[in-house]
Amino acid sequence: MSPLLRIEGYVILSANGMLADANHVMPPELKFEGDQQFFNDALDNADLVVHGRNSGEEQPNSPKRTRIILTRTIKALAPDPSNPKATLWNPAGAPFDAACERAGVTSGLAAIIGGPTVFGLFLDRFDTFWLSFAPHVRIPGGEPGLPGVPARTPQAVLAAHGLHAAETRVLDAANDVSVTAWRQ
Repeated sequence: MSPLLRIEGYVILSANGMLADANHVMPPELKFEGDQQFFNDALDNADLVVHGRNSGEEQPNSPKRTRIILTRTIKALAPDPSNPKATLWNPAGAPFDAACERAGVTSGLAAIIGGPTVFGLFLDRFDTFWLSFAPHVRIPGGEPGLPGVPARTPQAVLAAHGLHAAETRVLDAANDVSVTAWRQ
């Protein structure tokens, strides 16, 4: 992996470690204005956004962002026929560095925004993982945010991969939503 590319993860999780419902959709109960602003600002500062086919973002600047979309529908790398700023990547067929080169980004900040399979590919590579937490939201039967959840907490998963909780910021005081930077 290029030493010039910083890898940062971004996710908001419910009290039970879920990021989406059983249909792979983030429910409105997990969307908070402060977290959405934090997320949007972070992606505006990223040079590259990496996500799975069920993930993405719906901000005004989304179409302007260079991205890599993970998929098993191709052999290795391909342009996304529906988005000229996107590269399709099958990790089984090409290394991440090759996907970055194809996307035209080999330095700066790569923002990894999920889902859990995507996060799993980078758990040992994150420079920082920004874990937003909504302690009053539960998503029964939902999709876990990280591999190993719910058997372990998201925090335990991050710690097991060498990340340590650093600074925490309150994003929504009324709902106790905060974000913690987990760093190498």
